[in-house]
Amino acid sequence: MPDPVDTLEVSDLPLDDLVACHECDLLMRKPDLAHGEKAQCPRCGYELYAHRHNVVERSLALVIAALLLYVPANFLPIMQLNLLGQSSQDTVWSGVVALFNTGMQGVAVVVFLCSMGIPLLKLICQLVVLLSIRWNTGRSYGLLLYRIYHHLRDWGMLEVYLMGVLVAIVKLADMAAVTVGLGLACFVSLLMVQVWLEVVMSPHQIWQALSGEDAHAGD
Repeated sequence: MPDPVDTLEVSDLPLDDLVACHECDLLMRKPDLAHGEKAQCPRCGYELYAHRHNVVERSLALVIAALLLYVPANFLPIMQLNLLGQSSQDTVWSGVVALFNTGMQGVAVVVFLCSMGIPLLKLICQLVVLLSIRWNTGRSYGLLLYRIYHHLRDWGMLEVYLMGVLVAIVKLADMAAVTVGLGLACFVSLLMVQVWLEVVMSPHQIWQALSGEDAHAGD
């Protein structure tokens, strides 16, 4: 675990040698980690950062998988509803269009941004950042896009949309015949891949690689 730093010692240490806990704000000396190790706050136990193996390669594989799942997750039917002899198939995109056509343009824009637009933009930012590290080119643009990605993280709400879909399926099950579509499986898979990507893509190592401090982020 890192060693806490006294207030009088802070002025004597360079900023690159310090790290602050995101949860309890404890200021500590930054430890040197070997592969597979992680640093935890000695006060609250929060994981400060980790040194994971093959961060760039593993993250690239997950980003590409997420991009491949994006189209079927948003444009294949999530569920099919049969009511009084009438059948309809609903997708994420058709839900946005239906909201827009019923006069709820503001809600349609918010749903589009949070369920389709921003998640796609996040994936594109991650892809370009990882490629800039992998190919060792354009890292200044990679730094900019990684900052943009961190500002967008709280706006991609796939899990909220998924909860809404599940609630709708449960409520409609007593009124009509509801069949789950392939789009829902792709949507859940996309969400799981993005959660996995958040774990694998170690921010500490990505920042170091983009700034040129860690030439072995992909090891």
